[in-house]
Amino acid sequence: MQRFSRRLVSSAFIGAAMFVSLPATGVAQSGQAVVIPAVPALVTSGQVETKVAPDRASLLVNVQTRGATAASAASENAQKTRAVLDALAKLGLPREQLGTEGYTVYPELRYDKDGGSPRVTGYVVTNTVKAETHRVEQAGAMIDAALGAGANLINSLSFYASSIDTPRREAIVAAVASARADAEAMARAAGGSLGGLLEMSTQGPTAPPRPMYDMAMMRGKAAQAEPTPVNPGLQTVTVFVTARWQFVPGR
Repeated sequence: MQRFSRRLVSSAFIGAAMFVSLPATGVAQSGQAVVIPAVPALVTSGQVETKVAPDRASLLVNVQTRGATAASAASENAQKTRAVLDALAKLGLPREQLGTEGYTVYPELRYDKDGGSPRVTGYVVTNTVKAETHRVEQAGAMIDAALGAGANLINSLSFYASSIDTPRREAIVAAVASARADAEAMARAAGGSLGGLLEMSTQGPTAPPRPMYDMAMMRGKAAQAEPTPVNPGLQTVTVFVTARWQFVPGR
C-alpha cells in the first residue's frame, strides 16, 4: 500500500556573472580580466512522502529472575527463557528468527540508613530475547506467548518494511516531476522558458527509524485471556531531490 503526498520546498532563481581570467592569448595577454556571463539557471527542489505497509515485526522481551545467589537466579532464568523460546517457536517462528539480544547479572544492594558499606541481598538476572516475524499480524500473539511462558517485561515492538526500493523510486519520479513543475512556473513568471537539465541530486535519509512502541510493562498470567491487539500502521518513506535547470530568457 502506497500513498503519495507532496510538500512544497522553497525554490530559488540564480542568474549571476562569473569572472574568470582567460589564458595568455588575445585580450587576456594585457593582464585584464574578462567578464563572461554565466548561463542563467533555475534551482528547484521537490519532496515526496509515500506510505508503505510494514511486512516485518521485531519484539524484544525480558525474562528477569531474582535469587539469593547469582547461580540460583541464573538457573531459574535459563528455565524460563527456554520456555519463552519454545512458546515462540510453536507460533511457527524459525529458530534463526529467535535469539538473545542481551544478558545481565547484577547484585541487589541494601544501604543502611546509618551508613556503612552496602549489603548484597540477592542477585538479578535478565535475559533479553529478540523475536522477528515476517507476518506482522503475529505480533500480538508473540507478546501473549512470551508473557504466558514466563517473560515479565516487554521492552519494545517495532514494525518495518523489508524493502523500500520500489516505493522509493516511485517517490523519486514524483519528486522530480514536482521540481520540474516548479521550475517551469518560475521560468514563465520570469518571462522566459525552461531549458535543459544541468544537474540533479537526491539526498537525506529515505526512511525514518523503525516505528517503535515502548511496551515496558509486566503482566501476570491471569491477564492472558484477552489477546493483545496490535496495529502496525504504515511506514513513511521520504524522498528529497534538488535540480538545476537552464533558464532561457524571453526575446
